[in-house]
Amino acid sequence: MEVTVNKSKIVLVQGDITTQATQAIVNAANTRLAGGGGVDGAIHSAGGPTIMAECRKIGGCPTGDAVITTGGTLKAKYVIHAVGPIYRGGTQGEEKLLASAYRKSLELAAVKGIHSISFPSISTGAYNYPIRQAARIALATAVDYLTEHSQIELVRFVLFGAVDLEVYEAALKDLTK
Repeated sequence: MEVTVNKSKIVLVQGDITTQATQAIVNAANTRLAGGGGVDGAIHSAGGPTIMAECRKIGGCPTGDAVITTGGTLKAKYVIHAVGPIYRGGTQGEEKLLASAYRKSLELAAVKGIHSISFPSISTGAYNYPIRQAARIALATAVDYLTEHSQIELVRFVLFGAVDLEVYEAALKDLTK
């Protein structure tokens, strides 16, 4: 699915974030930037040790924020490490923190002159954020950002499974009616 916002495109695909040829891919990182499972582990594995070496130099990243490293051996030149919240029932500011992780990633990409970026579904794996809520937050944040800023030409959401893709498609249709 693809929609145009301002002069930019939001595209939803099913696939593997590590194979995306956008200028940057986003990693669903932890606060220590220490690698892990899921998307984080896959990106570090596919991108090689250079990414982890840069993460160690950076040292960490607070929840709701993002930092950038090289893409190592990935097709993407950069990896933006965004730290989403662990879902604790929605009463601990999770929505604001998740939106911030997406917004900070987009802002960082724009500052670096990046015109294309691929996102996973942040916080919906090991951090247990409900996918329907997370999709709405992710897409609303991207739509709002692109409405105000046109530096980023392509924002791609790469969903690992067909069910997640369907949830994101429904959320995007609702947002862009």
